[in-house]
Amino acid sequence: MMNYKYVFAALLLMSIICCTHKKNNPKPPEAPFSEVDTLAINDWWNRADNPIINLKVNRDSVVAFGLYTVSNNTLKLSAQLYPLYPEETKVVRLEIKENDGWKEIQQQEVNPLGWSALFRIKGWDTSKDIYYRIRHGEKATFEGRIRKDPRDKEQIVLAALSCNSNKDRGMRENYVRNINYQNPDLIFFAGDQSYDHTEHTAAWLKFGLQFRETFRNRPCITIPDDHDIGQGNLWGENGKISTSQGSPDGGYRYHPEYVKMVERCQTAHLPDPYDPTPIERGIGVYYTNLILGGIDFAILEDRKFKSGPEGKIPQQGPRPDHIRNPDYDPSSIDLPGLTLLGDRQLEFLEDWGSRRAEMPKVVLSQTGFCGGAHIHGSLDNRLHADLDSNGWPQSGRKKALELIQKAKAVHIAGDQHLATVIRHGIHKFGDGPWAFVVPAIVNDYYSRWWWPEDEKSGANPNPNTTLPWTGDYLDGFDNKITMMAYVNPESPSKGGGYGLIRFDKIERKVTFECWPRYVDVTKVDAQQFEGWPITIGLE
Repeated sequence: MMNYKYVFAALLLMSIICCTHKKNNPKPPEAPFSEVDTLAINDWWNRADNPIINLKVNRDSVVAFGLYTVSNNTLKLSAQLYPLYPEETKVVRLEIKENDGWKEIQQQEVNPLGWSALFRIKGWDTSKDIYYRIRHGEKATFEGRIRKDPRDKEQIVLAALSCNSNKDRGMRENYVRNINYQNPDLIFFAGDQSYDHTEHTAAWLKFGLQFRETFRNRPCITIPDDHDIGQGNLWGENGKISTSQGSPDGGYRYHPEYVKMVERCQTAHLPDPYDPTPIERGIGVYYTNLILGGIDFAILEDRKFKSGPEGKIPQQGPRPDHIRNPDYDPSSIDLPGLTLLGDRQLEFLEDWGSRRAEMPKVVLSQTGFCGGAHIHGSLDNRLHADLDSNGWPQSGRKKALELIQKAKAVHIAGDQHLATVIRHGIHKFGDGPWAFVVPAIVNDYYSRWWWPEDEKSGANPNPNTTLPWTGDYLDGFDNKITMMAYVNPESPSKGGGYGLIRFDKIERKVTFECWPRYVDVTKVDAQQFEGWPITIGLE
């Protein structure tokens, strides 16, 4: 006869064991997407090894890096972690050093989509350096320094980089050594920190390992571009879904939560957005400004609101975004209803430009406001106009440049894999803002060339360079530009490198420097690319 007392005890014991096992091994939260970020979501530890990065690190190394800015006496610091196992705590702590010890000032939950957490501390003391430490568990830490505001410095220095191609997955020792030696006050990554499209978390962690020694101890601005969110090109169209191959119809190809994850990891530490209202499908915005050392930096999203060309303008060739016919009518593609920055960002630029500043201001964005390249990818691929550039739509470009010029700002961007210094023309040559598009970090992927078809200089060439093709030109959209310097891929380091911009508050000058990837700036004979440095006076 069955003894129900023992059966009940056995069932109770099994229940306790199951509950204990479930508590110690909870099921990971299910991601709302399955086709992207597969290396870092759900049961990520069951994935095979990948060529991007080892995600199964020792548990005393799970805090990968941190990124921060300070604005309006508010510190915003993003902690980036490796993926966590279900049984591990999802709490990360922020500590600051006081006297000879560490004091915890905040705890935050780690988001399992992207594995980042944001600390926000109001009333931050910007008058002194403060050392910080991000902690997870008992042993995992990442330490750095929150710099005091350099308001007393006569010169503010910005390092600017973009396009961290996965054609080279090695570390970036040259960049780290050079940038830390030159010791900029702020570092700006203009986009394409990740080229692995559908695996942002793994690629973002790799980027962090490559560059974290440049931003461990200084503020950093990172903004995502098209490759970061998994697309070869991006015309955001306010967040709509893109269904065409290559996305020329406008919008975002992948799940909105993936896009939000990318933007959260890369931009949550930026100052609060000017207007935080989300766009379609709940995708957020991050356009804002940061004042550092008396210099006011506007941070734009020049892809998010831009119109896609497909179905809106007469297609000029096999691709809706490429124009090869030099005899086409540029006015035929500058049509009513087309958007570049969008009304919201134009309103922001108008307001930002009207505010007083110690120096002429700086606009930071993903790409340049003209067609600054003639040859794309290979020497046999000459394009007359590329609608991925911000030279189109022309009316939108004009509105943006008028506001940038009204603010007496200079413009810094990336994306093009082709370093250039250009003086824009709005109504005539030379009446617009100066712009420096910095080179690619790794230029072994889709290089571009400045190479006029007639191989002649324009009117008013730069007298201070041996570069053959400088001066006044019309780009493929009939926009007026004055080319002052460029770096074609035949240059040192295949044209790869970074920009350094010096803002002299006493002399009221800006100096654009352009450094090749493999130059050692600690050597007395270190040389910049031909054509640099370029110093401009400010009005």
